[in-house]
Amino acid sequence: MTLMQLHYMITISETGSLNKAAELLYVSQPSLTSAVKELEKELGITIFNRSGRGVTLTNDGAEFLLHAKQLYSQYEDLMERYGEHGTRKKKFGVSAQHYSFAVKAFVDMAKEFDMLQYEFAIRETRTAEVISDVSTLRSEIGVLYLSDFNRKALKKLLTQAELVFHHLIDCQAYVYLWRRHPLAKEPSVSLAQLEPYPCLSFEQGDGAGFYLAEELLATGEYARTIKANDRATMLNLMVGLNGYTLCSGIICEELNGSDFVAVPFAGEDQETNAGRSDGGGAGSGGEQTHAGMMEIGYITRKNMLLSEMGERYVSSLKKYLQIS
Repeated sequence: MTLMQLHYMITISETGSLNKAAELLYVSQPSLTSAVKELEKELGITIFNRSGRGVTLTNDGAEFLLHAKQLYSQYEDLMERYGEHGTRKKKFGVSAQHYSFAVKAFVDMAKEFDMLQYEFAIRETRTAEVISDVSTLRSEIGVLYLSDFNRKALKKLLTQAELVFHHLIDCQAYVYLWRRHPLAKEPSVSLAQLEPYPCLSFEQGDGAGFYLAEELLATGEYARTIKANDRATMLNLMVGLNGYTLCSGIICEELNGSDFVAVPFAGEDQETNAGRSDGGGAGSGGEQTHAGMMEIGYITRKNMLLSEMGERYVSSLKKYLQIS
């Protein structure tokens, strides 16, 4: 059974005539008659009664046409949305850890397209969900980081999900603070100096491993810690409680405002490896043996070519990160 045969049967039933149906369908009457006989033979029923005055549906035929019309209507809906002249908007999505530079690149990309014709989505979310979104094609691109601490675990997850990591930039670690924080004007800040203040981190869900953390030195012991689940809350905690987080230092003032600063992190070349964070909007990751070295990149499905929106988004990322 084919969709064409269903279309033939529906048209015959509506016109009540093989000849009229053949005219509407631009096929010969013998070809149409042959199509009816072939389908009836395949189904084991008689769909039409033929007479000199035309054709009428049998009881079996009436029941069959009821289902055929439902099925063919669904096909027409699909073609209306997805066909060459369909009305469906093209979709493009990005999932990212909590980085304002990823949002800024998305804004710049979206401005280049007619939003009446596209359906865009930007998702700031947990590390595991970034991976899941790209794996299931909910998002075309995911933005996250790698470090010595998380590289082995994340690369395993990416391989299992048939994803590829694309390097963008390596960054040193910075401390992200409110501009009026007591340490904001220091030339650099150490963990010892930060001890009196709460360390802020993004929630990754119950049971999530340290390698999914969005903060540097995720395994470190902190006297005061607070978890948040969105970037706006993180910024509010920085102002209200003089909280801090360790990040890449890539700050988008256009989106986050000018009330926050990134001060170089004076971390020792510790045994502890880096995690990654963008406390208020920057990214982070890690690649070198130094605890404060981060690698930022994006992930895509293996062997999948980027769409036009995807290409523009990556270009926007590189432009903002000043990558040639």
